[in-house]
Amino acid sequence: MLLNQNNLQHLPEGVDRPTYDRSQLTAGIVHIGVGGFHRSHEAFYTDELLAQTGATDWGICGVGLREADRKIADVLKQQDYLYTLIIKHPDGKVEHRVIGSIVDFMLAADDANAVINKMADESTRIVSLTITEGGYHFNAATNEFDFTHPDVQHDLANPQQPKMVFGYLTEALRRRRANNLPAFTIQSCDNIQHNGNMTRKMLLAFAYQQDAELARWIENEVRFPNAMVDRITPVTTMSDIAALETSGITDAWPVVCEPFTQWVIEDTFANGRPQWEDVGAQFVADVTPYETMKIRLLNAGHSVLGLLGSIHGHETIDGCIADPLFATYLRRFMDIEATPVLAPVEGIDLEAYKSVLIERFGNPNVKDNLARICLESSSKLPKFLISTIMENLEKGGSVHYAALVIAAWCYYSDKGMSKDGVALDIVDEMKAELHQAAIQSQVDGLAFLKIESIFGDLASKTAFTEVYLPMLETLYHNPDIAQQMQALIGEPEALTA
Repeated sequence: MLLNQNNLQHLPEGVDRPTYDRSQLTAGIVHIGVGGFHRSHEAFYTDELLAQTGATDWGICGVGLREADRKIADVLKQQDYLYTLIIKHPDGKVEHRVIGSIVDFMLAADDANAVINKMADESTRIVSLTITEGGYHFNAATNEFDFTHPDVQHDLANPQQPKMVFGYLTEALRRRRANNLPAFTIQSCDNIQHNGNMTRKMLLAFAYQQDAELARWIENEVRFPNAMVDRITPVTTMSDIAALETSGITDAWPVVCEPFTQWVIEDTFANGRPQWEDVGAQFVADVTPYETMKIRLLNAGHSVLGLLGSIHGHETIDGCIADPLFATYLRRFMDIEATPVLAPVEGIDLEAYKSVLIERFGNPNVKDNLARICLESSSKLPKFLISTIMENLEKGGSVHYAALVIAAWCYYSDKGMSKDGVALDIVDEMKAELHQAAIQSQVDGLAFLKIESIFGDLASKTAFTEVYLPMLETLYHNPDIAQQMQALIGEPEALTA
């Protein structure tokens, strides 16, 4: 059965589907970056809200800023913007749920002005983002906006034909101000600490450079709520699509996810908001401890397994957790290096949280590929892992477990293969620079750490380099990463929930 609006009532029994009238929805939310995570998270929460409350003004209009977004644009349009969420439980149970909260999709490559006008329209009250860490044009070494990027320079000179997200946001807000319309809220859903603060800082830096008077209005009127988002959402595979078709649904691009989901949001919005708290979201005054916990345990944990596991030859996160050495190493990293630099989190038992993370990572039905986990590591690790290293160095804490991960990243960037010579699929905007620095590390052991935009001044921290350099040298002589892992942890332990 082809997935579209006309066929909703004819889908197989047991498939959850929208029961609300989608034809009555208006798009109060414009979302930039409609990938798998948005569709398993914000769009899922919104679908649940529409189903439970009958609200009609919080539909979602998706936006793709890149030509690469054409495929998702075409698929969604062909399916009346419906898609299937495939929820895979650890015990093998699989739920199929058709999500109806997305009601439109616009591709900026076809009509940039139409996208700007949609964001500037009075009906749009929230513009949300999943643009990945690299989309924020943030220099990790200086903590400032990167004005050197060609797209930034283009947008400063061509405000009505932007290429990057901050150009679109600025021009849309300029039009709202000119039409005496209230500002919209800009809501980041990316895995970045203080993601709202980051978005605000980057947008204002750009806007002040382009139009200082408008920037002052944005500074006063726009709201940027910080949020912590969480749901493991691996890349959809052809086997997922085929299995869904066997179940009776033909969907060109479904989304696979785990059953667990979490969304913690600061309650600061400029122009109204959905009542997401009615469907499981948590609104708080300060999201900082929640997002720090998640980034330094879950996201950093993914990177630990991703880089070490890739060198070893594992392919998926659950495959790593099924290996007692990797499962124990991850728990030791969490206990010894991540937890000591976390503040208390109200309502959260950290020991239980870490045990649940291990269980979630080990879900054998959610095959999260390590290549996806390692995607754009240069923009992830400064926030996920290097910040933990720096804080432990300041406090005299352990950095051994993280140092081995950085050494593995250097080897990974140089050789591009596992210890057994299997080629790795490395996708990173800084791939060439990482590769050159990693090669030079065989002459200058600190060359990789000297990429200041990623590591800041870590190369000058003797307490770290004294640990890192022997690990790196050993890895180049013997790429069997398991031996160094074993040396750090001793015998692997049986983990208990």
